[in-house]
Amino acid sequence: MLEVVDLECVRGDRRLFTNLSFSLSKGELLYLYGHNGSGKTTLMRAICGLLQPTEGEIRWDGEPIRELSEEYTREVLYIGHKNGIKDDLTALENLRVLSTLDGVHITEEQAWDALKRIGLHGFEDLPTQVLSQGQKRRVALARLLAHQARLWILDEPFTALDKAAVEMLQQVIREHLDRGGMAFLTTHQEVELTAGQVKQLQLGKGGQGCV
Repeated sequence: MLEVVDLECVRGDRRLFTNLSFSLSKGELLYLYGHNGSGKTTLMRAICGLLQPTEGEIRWDGEPIRELSEEYTREVLYIGHKNGIKDDLTALENLRVLSTLDGVHITEEQAWDALKRIGLHGFEDLPTQVLSQGQKRRVALARLLAHQARLWILDEPFTALDKAAVEMLQQVIREHLDRGGMAFLTTHQEVELTAGQVKQLQLGKGGQGCV
């Protein structure tokens, strides 16, 4: 279980949110929304352990994440709104490099399979600089199929994807939840996944987080 307890984050002299508390258990999806600048990306980065909140605590299976270190980061996969790929590397090379940075051993065969599932069949050996924006996004998202993390934190994952790719990614997330995984995502796009019976968290009401 992920638990966020009385969290506060400040950027510069502006309080983004305060007294923010929520939890996420296996098989659950939490949809985060709010206006630009409300602190969505800041909250996601705090949950990843990439920045320290001003107040409050983030716990994983009852333990503060600051005390778990790598034990926690192995359980988390964060895909930000930037793809984080190298243009001079192929899709295959990017995936294998990113997996290594994630601390995941992935064979070449597994990498090929992940890229095929994500919709890049026939583009695996091309430098990513020649790919479209949607295809570059798919390269980044292929990490979802190569990583065994329990908690997925996805910042605008549907950006630049066409309709077919949006449907495919929603199915990948559903399968992760069905296996007992957890997903925490934000998106400006209307998708079926966030319109169902899922947890919702709104930021931006007077600095408060509202569930």
